[in-house]
Amino acid sequence: MPLTLPQIDAPPVGVKTHCPYCALQCGTVLAPDGSDNGVSVAGDAGFPVNNGRLCVKGWTAGDLLHHPDRLLAPLTRERGRPFRTTSWDAAYNRIAAAIAETKAKYGPAAVGFFGSGALTNEKAYLLGKFARVAVGTPHVDYNGRYCMSSAAGASNKAFGMDRGLPFPVSDIALARTILLVGSNPVDTLPPIAQWFDKQRESGGKLSVADPRRTPTARNAELFLQLTPGSDLALANGLLYVAIEENLVNPDFVRDRTTGFDAARRVALTYHPARVEQLTGISEADLRRTVRMLAGPDPAMILTGRGPEQQSKGVDTVLAFINLTLALGQFGQPGSGYGCLTGQGNGQGGREHGQKADQLPGYRLIENPAHRDHVARVWGVDPASLPGKGRSAYELLDSLGRPDGIRCLVVLGSNVAVASPHLNNIAERLKSLDFLAVFDPFVNETAELADVVLPVIQWAEEEGTMTNLEGRVIRRRAVVEPPVGVPSDIDVFGELAARLGCGDRFAFASPEDVFDEFRLATSGGTADYAGITYDRIDRENGVFWPCPTEDHPGTPRPFTWRFGHADGKAKFHPVEHRPAGEEPDAEFPLYFTTGRYLEHYNSGAQTRKVGKLKGSKPEPRLQVHPELADLHGIEDGSWVTVECRRGVAEFTAEVTTVTRPDTLFAPFHWGGRGAANLLTNPALDPTSRMPEFKIAAVRIVAVRPAEGGVA
Repeated sequence: MPLTLPQIDAPPVGVKTHCPYCALQCGTVLAPDGSDNGVSVAGDAGFPVNNGRLCVKGWTAGDLLHHPDRLLAPLTRERGRPFRTTSWDAAYNRIAAAIAETKAKYGPAAVGFFGSGALTNEKAYLLGKFARVAVGTPHVDYNGRYCMSSAAGASNKAFGMDRGLPFPVSDIALARTILLVGSNPVDTLPPIAQWFDKQRESGGKLSVADPRRTPTARNAELFLQLTPGSDLALANGLLYVAIEENLVNPDFVRDRTTGFDAARRVALTYHPARVEQLTGISEADLRRTVRMLAGPDPAMILTGRGPEQQSKGVDTVLAFINLTLALGQFGQPGSGYGCLTGQGNGQGGREHGQKADQLPGYRLIENPAHRDHVARVWGVDPASLPGKGRSAYELLDSLGRPDGIRCLVVLGSNVAVASPHLNNIAERLKSLDFLAVFDPFVNETAELADVVLPVIQWAEEEGTMTNLEGRVIRRRAVVEPPVGVPSDIDVFGELAARLGCGDRFAFASPEDVFDEFRLATSGGTADYAGITYDRIDRENGVFWPCPTEDHPGTPRPFTWRFGHADGKAKFHPVEHRPAGEEPDAEFPLYFTTGRYLEHYNSGAQTRKVGKLKGSKPEPRLQVHPELADLHGIEDGSWVTVECRRGVAEFTAEVTTVTRPDTLFAPFHWGGRGAANLLTNPALDPTSRMPEFKIAAVRIVAVRPAEGGVA
């Protein structure tokens, strides 16, 4: 049972759970205390991912509990009128009626669902089931499409399996060399820095490729400050050098891979002189990078959002996988390719059915055998299940259109801040016939809703999460939720009953959902059948795939074989191509985005925490001193930036962190300072990832700091 929060006389006994933020899912110990939020948060020294360490977000996560802005009752309104509180029955009835009316008028495909990489596995599973069984719509997707989908698409193509890190995070310390591409874990995954520190202390080397000299890059032995969008050319150039210098591992390529000859032919067109012209990286640094990675000692290549959030993100990740395979860097601890996943349940969230093309267990919705298996678990006719729906941005772009979605339900995602081309998304959200949002707080998306349902949050709920290593862990209830506030699982049950299929969503507990979910994943790529709540408790998490209860789990799935039927990894010949939008005479600058240490995603949670908001109260535009001199920009100046889609305004930070041709802003805010007013919705053809990392912009106005606020 959860601990209660009133004053206690005995020393507090902590309950182990996990941080609500990033994909490390750091172990935490929560205990009741006498503070305003009633709970203290400490790191769990026994959890092997963070070993007791937390970042400032984790330390302050308890401030979200008992927050004065917390929603305690449903909100409803008529268009153009303010919100008012309403009863739960009235809120449920209105949502169910909107779904039923939309289906009757336009068909089930006019109803859409947008989920989140922050949902537990149980809730992600139920969301996909609810969309397809209770409503019959193909249109369910989630914000993980904006985060890890390009790395997932590449891993599925190359390895036959997507697991963010196909090895424990502790393997980082065992690598002789790490090439980190487009990731800044010192700010985005701070407790992971301990593993990089251990790697360096044991004599290991770190090379970082990034357009910005981030805090992570400042710790690197070699920093490759490449041109935005040139990551694919860099990878092909590195493979060229490996081939030319006879650093390819011929035995590994012969025995454990297919398709090298085709990739080799393409790579040999990327002479270092050509690559230097495309990337700005010298031939000497290209050669040094490859020599650091090659040889018998373990090395790894890790990617983040930089190369992935591009309209060629899948091909870019494939190019780095090609390099890792060619060097034979698989099979021993401390080696391999991995994606540094971002969201708390970004891994589990994309495995179990809230993605438009997938069913639980990483099954594909358009594969008849996969449909048959899941339909049997759900007790429905496989023919009744819809096909593949629209991806995240395409789903949102269809809102209110004649053949698009008229009724949308959003769970745990602030799409009005987190999506690209925000001017378009704002128009689309306003054009809906009906919008419902499930969230503990009112955010920018909820402000546009017809009904907002409060739901329980991280320390109030039970469930499982899957961290970036593929380790399935327990989220435990520590405090009682506000009186009457339900879980999303209860909400699905209430709505399903009103839509005539309540028996298929009548779960007494999250563990009941998990037991059905285990059956649905059984035999799939992401097989959780052998994982139970008790096992997770005993073993500090269990790595999937784990097909039976006596199976040990799989910390390193690629040690002996890969996920394809023949057990071999596949090379893919991939060519560099321009970004969806390149700087030109009219818009001569690159614009890119990223995170602050103090904030997370759209900031819907962290902007409510006083210490975090006080430390970083606004987004700041990073401008190189050369560019600042050209435009008369000083620290604190207000700078208006324009692209072909919109205009944003930021306070300037003049710094050498970024390149002279590149502007950077964090994406945690809405309003005039929303970075996503400028980002490009150009989509990767495989992952359907928008191109958040590259937009062509210009500076159109500069005002002194005393000129007012944006």
